[in-house]
Amino acid sequence: MEWTIQELAARAGITSRTLRHYDRVGLLAPSRVGANGYRYYNPTAVARLQRILLMRRLGMGLPAIAEVLADEVDALDGLRAHIAALEEERARIERQVRSVRHTLEALQAGVEPRMDVMLAGFNDLYKDEVISRWGERAFQVSNDWWHGKSLDQQRAWKQDTEDLVAAWVAAVKAGDSPTSEHAQSLAARHVQWLSQIPGTPTAEGDRERSIEMVNGIGDMFVDDPRFAAMYDDEAGATFVRDALQAYARTRM
Repeated sequence: MEWTIQELAARAGITSRTLRHYDRVGLLAPSRVGANGYRYYNPTAVARLQRILLMRRLGMGLPAIAEVLADEVDALDGLRAHIAALEEERARIERQVRSVRHTLEALQAGVEPRMDVMLAGFNDLYKDEVISRWGERAFQVSNDWWHGKSLDQQRAWKQDTEDLVAAWVAAVKAGDSPTSEHAQSLAARHVQWLSQIPGTPTAEGDRERSIEMVNGIGDMFVDDPRFAAMYDDEAGATFVRDALQAYARTRM
């Protein structure tokens, strides 16, 4: 099967002049030129044009595109890379759609939309930190899970979280020991809370990685001032860390 230059230009949403320019700069030659001077393009040429258009959409200039294509050993690897980039872009757009839907639902309900949710997909909070600690998949799965919730579901989850934090703070103020039965029951509750988040080792039943994650989260509570403030002060964060790590060491 072949298309003429006019047919290809029409289907690609570009001009014949653009295709001729791509030929002149060595990006895309026609598959053959007929005796009448007409240019024809076969599926291999169309696949190359597809990749050129994808890279153009990503903001790459023609010299950079030419360099990528010239250095490429395996066209299949290039296509796989484009698919990965497109899937990442699709996921980002889907997060943006969910965030805008959240804003619309909140305004329709007469309540104030959450600012962090409104910007999901535009600048995902803690994305780099989560990926560096637990990997890209953990971030993507948990992020999609969160932004897939309705406004009411997000409120319920937030309330459960606040209740758990309040229980930790109360235990600290009551003078409990991190290894007391009460503190250990809170640690079990905390681990159960984590297991509800898709993408985490606790949700997937991976014992070794779950222990590693709980220990890491305990350290993060102390090391990161944001969490120290959540548990009132550094002493509160230290209590939670010690309780969680004792639970991971003896009961997980």
